[in-house]
Amino acid sequence: MTDLLRRYSDSLAASARDGLLRRLPDTDTLPDLLDFSGNDYLGLARRPELVDAAAKAGHRFGAGATGSRLLSGNTRLHMELEARIAQDKGTEAALVFSSGYQANAAAIAALLDKAALGAEPLVFADRLNHASMHLGCTLAGARQTRYRHLDLAHLLEQLEKYAGDPRPKFILSETVFGMDGDQADVAQLQSLALRYGALLYLDEAHATGVFGPNGFGLAETIELAPSTVVMGTFSKALGVGGGYVACSSLVRDFLINRAGGFIFSTAPSPLVLGAALCAWDLLPSLWAERAGLLARAEKLRASLRAMGLDTGTSTTQIVPVILGDPLRTMAARDALAEQGIRVSAVRPPTVPQGSSRLRLGLSAAHTDADLERLVHSLVQSLGEALRSL
Repeated sequence: MTDLLRRYSDSLAASARDGLLRRLPDTDTLPDLLDFSGNDYLGLARRPELVDAAAKAGHRFGAGATGSRLLSGNTRLHMELEARIAQDKGTEAALVFSSGYQANAAAIAALLDKAALGAEPLVFADRLNHASMHLGCTLAGARQTRYRHLDLAHLLEQLEKYAGDPRPKFILSETVFGMDGDQADVAQLQSLALRYGALLYLDEAHATGVFGPNGFGLAETIELAPSTVVMGTFSKALGVGGGYVACSSLVRDFLINRAGGFIFSTAPSPLVLGAALCAWDLLPSLWAERAGLLARAEKLRASLRAMGLDTGTSTTQIVPVILGDPLRTMAARDALAEQGIRVSAVRPPTVPQGSSRLRLGLSAAHTDADLERLVHSLVQSLGEALRSL
């Protein structure tokens, strides 16, 4: 082994000692496990309608887009999906990307571009924003002023501090936070953005499909300003893959010309977009599934808290069980797997130090019996995790 490769090996060994090493799950065992590890919040991933829609789109447009949107990859299907998203999100336009991660990284990097803005931007960001949002800032070379998680009073303090600064201002926040399962006040965020002349960028990845009168996200509950940009995904509640940005026509045109992740990437596959459009069409009719999902999540939180477990500030379909220690978290995950239940063990740097957790992602496909089995197994698994350390 060369010295360079040994450095990688030593780094992996250190991660393993700290309980932070990541490994791909064993695919042979996954079908047999009751799954609480995913983001298929409405149980759409295996819906026959989506599979049929993907096949029809493939027969019509082919399996692959063959090139970037600016070259050979732009089809009527891409345009149709974007028009539907814009209509339902209440914006002038929308733009689809191959993934939500790509959408965030590429769109934020472009919007924060110093050359286009003529000055270094002032970026105010929730400290627990997704890694893809932080990457977008890094790609643009933009420094972040991070406010305390969901603390809009702290955000106001920061905005007021720079009120007289002429540099362009941006506010970045998720609407439903993927690791904590709590919600931002989108109306207040937009109010602050308008008051201080900032562009507001909202990540609706975990809200799309689950919240809003028709399932189009928390931002559906307010009238979006032209200076508000909303990102979302098809890879969670819609059960497919890909992402989108809903925005003004001006911002869409700017992203087409400045977002490297869009310009230089092959367009999303027609197979994926056909299924995504089908799922999007289903959302308004799935009000009962949304209500049942959130009711079960509340019932689960009550059960876990009665056991003395810390579920943080969760109010959504994402329920963390915060254990603190990464080794204990991994042991609990493995003990649950032995009982036929799959959950995610989330550790730093995905979450802050000292907040390692089991992340429970609920689905409308889960039954009351599934949740009872989960709670019963957690009691046993946490005891085994403690004994194993």
